[in-house]
Amino acid sequence: MSITWLTSEAISEFPPIETADEDGLLAAGGDLSSARLLKAYRHGVFPWFNKHDPILWWSPDPRMVLFTDSVKISKSLAKTLKKSPFKITIDHAFEDVMTACSLPRKDDDGTWIHQNMIDAYAVLNQQGYAHSVECWLDDKLVGGLYGIAIGHMFFGESMFSRARDSSKVALVSLCQQLNKWGFQMIDCQVYSSHLESLGAEEIPRHEFLQAMTELCQQDSTNIAWKMILSNHD
Repeated sequence: MSITWLTSEAISEFPPIETADEDGLLAAGGDLSSARLLKAYRHGVFPWFNKHDPILWWSPDPRMVLFTDSVKISKSLAKTLKKSPFKITIDHAFEDVMTACSLPRKDDDGTWIHQNMIDAYAVLNQQGYAHSVECWLDDKLVGGLYGIAIGHMFFGESMFSRARDSSKVALVSLCQQLNKWGFQMIDCQVYSSHLESLGAEEIPRHEFLQAMTELCQQDSTNIAWKMILSNHD
């Protein structure tokens, strides 16, 4: 099949989702401007590409999601939450979280989060669309995650952990806060056993698109993101 190439001169429309290949690849090219990124997320599309490759745009089927009222808390994680060893904040260190997420993992040479991605999402953070959850231990950043919020929809991007359960505590804290705000679903993009262990599940892409579109249209102007989360319900 042929892949649609987007130009950088204009914020062209993404092709129909149904034209994505079996892996979910929908289009290539374009740029990482805020306008294009926001249009992509509202279309059910996200960028995912290596540093020296063209920008690739994806919409996999099925789609991995986490419903905010269905996060799973294991016995060991419940003990960590009860002890409350971490301080959890939102939007206190966005670029630091992205940089930490970009560092190589075990048995990996690096990630798809490179400097032009960090720069693009930092602009979205300044515009009030991109957000981070930080997990602190003794005033050191030891875990966290980041993503995009449009309306009452949260699109998760990446997470990292430098202390046991730190990223899990960040995710649970986010789910609990989002649920209070009326966010029903977090986009987790593609399957991972780690996310499945926390309650994420795969749903058909058409179901994801329908729910995502409705949530994106909901008003979120009264939500104050920058905050400290101190309690775990």
